[in-house]
Amino acid sequence: MNAETSKNSLMNQTEDQMIDEIASLKEQKRIAIYAHYYQPIEIQKIADFIGDSLGLAKIAREREESDIIVLAGVHFMAETASILNQAKIILSPNFQAGCPLASFLNVHIMNEYRAHYPGAPRLAYVKTTAETKAFSDVCCTSSNAVRVVEKAAQEWNTDTILFGPDKNLATFVENRTSLKIIKVPEMGNCPIHNFISMNDIDKAKKKHPGASLLVHPECPVEVQNQADFIGSTSQMLQYSQNNPNSNGFIIGTEMGLVEHLRWKFPNQSYYPLNSAAVCKNMKKIDIRNLLAAIRSVGTPRQSQYEIRVNSTQAAQALQPLERMLKYS
Repeated sequence: MNAETSKNSLMNQTEDQMIDEIASLKEQKRIAIYAHYYQPIEIQKIADFIGDSLGLAKIAREREESDIIVLAGVHFMAETASILNQAKIILSPNFQAGCPLASFLNVHIMNEYRAHYPGAPRLAYVKTTAETKAFSDVCCTSSNAVRVVEKAAQEWNTDTILFGPDKNLATFVENRTSLKIIKVPEMGNCPIHNFISMNDIDKAKKKHPGASLLVHPECPVEVQNQADFIGSTSQMLQYSQNNPNSNGFIIGTEMGLVEHLRWKFPNQSYYPLNSAAVCKNMKKIDIRNLLAAIRSVGTPRQSQYEIRVNSTQAAQALQPLERMLKYS
């Protein structure tokens, strides 16, 4: 099937037909689909693994069943999978699925801060480019940031950490340690989480009295301070299962997690803190371009979807990622 025929075929198929073909092809070609919780629910339902950034990183490192991984997530996630799995083929269904947060930090900015704090370890949130990771000492995710920062401080024998790029996560970490966390840069943020406000909390609590409020640490600090629990997507999921509430849960993160929780736990009530918290970049992956990526495997079109971090940069970026996994 040539590129034009494939494109026309996709345009003429229903979503159910495309889903059936994805299920068939991934078995034939030994392809694994990894999806983040923020992916559209129809993508999550056909994924082999669903997780947060840390969970997907660990799965990519540990699983050996498939030689080809299709990463349904934003660009840095596919890069991370490539860094951790140089022997595997990593495909991204849409190269336009970037991450605004990752663009806040680069090597030049890290260098500027390092000049002022020469002995401080450089800690890069996993939501960064491969180049930034390669220039870092340690990586972290929202689920392990506090633990990783504390371990890094011990290993470097310092009380000062350069932490970027999310300012709200940096404050979350600083408030739970005795360390000095330098935000790199000062105003880095995820626009989806940073948009969530106290007004959203007031409205949600009035609408859903008695519901527990769970929020992501990328939310503004004043929002965090009102929460019953602060954690990563997987931690919020776990909390809701370990602490049942007949009044339900208000979820302060991207809508994809709300949809995931409603799908997996239909007997529990989940409400969005802000229903407009939708990451357009995560939603750039859809059934159509996912199928196109899977169809490309073994054809000349495969290179259009393949993400491969070069071996030199991957070796450099692997060290901070491995430190993260060790500290976790």
